[in-house]
Amino acid sequence: MSSSIKSNVVSGWWKQGSADPEIGDYAVREAIHQVTQPVFLLNLNGLYAVGRGGTITIGEDLPSDQAGFPLCAYVPPLHPENLGDPQFKKTHHLRYAYIVGAMANGITSTDMVEKTGRAGMVGFFGSAGLPLDEIEAAIDRLEKNLKNFPCGFNLIHSPHDPELEAATVRLYLKRNVRLVSSSAFLDLTLPLVYYRIKGIHRDETGNIVCPNKIIAKASRVEVARKYFSPPPEKLLSHLVDKKMITREEADLAKSIPVAEDLTAEADSGGHTDNRPAISLFPTMLALRDELTQKYQYYRPPCVGLAGGISTPDSAAAAFAMGAAYILTGSINQSCIEAGTSDTVRQMLAEASQADVIMAPAADMFEMGVKVQVLKRGTMFPLRAAKLYELYCDYERFEKIPEKQKTILERDFFRRSFQDEWEQTRNYFVGHDPKQIERAEKNPRHKMALVFRSYLGQSSNWAVSGDPDRKIDYQIWCGPAMGSFNQWIKGSFLEKPENREVVTVAMNILFGASVVTRVNWLRAQGAVLPAYIGNFSPTPLPGILAMVE
Repeated sequence: MSSSIKSNVVSGWWKQGSADPEIGDYAVREAIHQVTQPVFLLNLNGLYAVGRGGTITIGEDLPSDQAGFPLCAYVPPLHPENLGDPQFKKTHHLRYAYIVGAMANGITSTDMVEKTGRAGMVGFFGSAGLPLDEIEAAIDRLEKNLKNFPCGFNLIHSPHDPELEAATVRLYLKRNVRLVSSSAFLDLTLPLVYYRIKGIHRDETGNIVCPNKIIAKASRVEVARKYFSPPPEKLLSHLVDKKMITREEADLAKSIPVAEDLTAEADSGGHTDNRPAISLFPTMLALRDELTQKYQYYRPPCVGLAGGISTPDSAAAAFAMGAAYILTGSINQSCIEAGTSDTVRQMLAEASQADVIMAPAADMFEMGVKVQVLKRGTMFPLRAAKLYELYCDYERFEKIPEKQKTILERDFFRRSFQDEWEQTRNYFVGHDPKQIERAEKNPRHKMALVFRSYLGQSSNWAVSGDPDRKIDYQIWCGPAMGSFNQWIKGSFLEKPENREVVTVAMNILFGASVVTRVNWLRAQGAVLPAYIGNFSPTPLPGILAMVE
């Protein structure tokens, strides 16, 4: 079958080489999918055809001594490695403008970071929620196995445990971790600025070199503004006074933004403000441009996009808006390399877009901050919401009605409140003893710590796959998971055991190239069947054969 041409617009002429033009929608579709080759869309007796090889002349007039076919549209090759901002890829030594985001509790595992790094992408180890010895063990492994390949680590804001945040930064500096993904920051902190500034200097040509790079995640303009600005003088002076940095380092810091690059985080799993990407991203770009002009940066921060990206169409849309790179999260959690249980992988593989909901966050419980989680197959969102409601309504556990206390002890804690407090207390003895002192003086804070204990354990139960606690699993997930499942339905990727992180990433990137080329053809007036740009998931060897 071949589509008839509904427009007489001619953009040029195609002169045949050794191959005859191929007529029909199938030939057009095949040409579009060969992303490393140009597409010459021809008018062959009123039907669309594609030319292979040959030469084209742009313009309506063809010399009388030359024979040719009318050229309706032309698109150049678009290798997946050419998507995104070349400056971003050069800065971080990447082939592809693709980040595998840092899912906490080691869900973005060392295995996942290794495989993405070797594939020319970058992954961030999910160090949030892990003790320092486990983070250092991950540094040891990645330092040994990746060497010259890119990788990074997460640095999450810890408002209730600032010492942990500071200790994590000290570890990163000690071990020469040069790339971090900062997340959940509501404001700049001393450890964050210290990491960014330590070691800043001028090279032999006088250019400022900042060895420690931060790729920030932000969904609020007021937070992004701080990342796009130089570090505040107050924090720099504090660091100088404490002899953590030199005055020279503080002076040089006034010429660089806190974030090397920034990810506009739209409606995502975990910490999110549920911002729509299509309005969030242009706002972040405009803010970047405003502050780049104000501070006259030598190298403006690149802006990428995350949240809702899980298909070729969504990736193509992100790049079309000008995203320097894309970042994925939820979909990677269903891959075999993710540091989570097979039960969770299966639950994610069955999720639809409507199967997510907001629930109170363990790390910022008292502040009312929420995270987006999977609601299908678990009662965690409802139970977490009940805990926050009780925290707001009662000043101490003893004031809660007896019936509700019974439910909490029987179904939530599965032990008495006192026993749960003892376990919580033992945890804080080794992590933050000040919390115990505060709890003994403030019954509401004591109740909050116990409630936070349930919220924190719920994610660990999911990671370990505890069958006795499946109803309480906390699984961070955004609507992108459902979109991904719909796209790969009926393909080899439908089964979670076939989902490998690099295979998923390359399918999204390759499909984005296909979608983009179709849109380029349509922008030139080509009227093509709706299905012609559909890209079905393909095993990795097939993808690599098409691009290499």
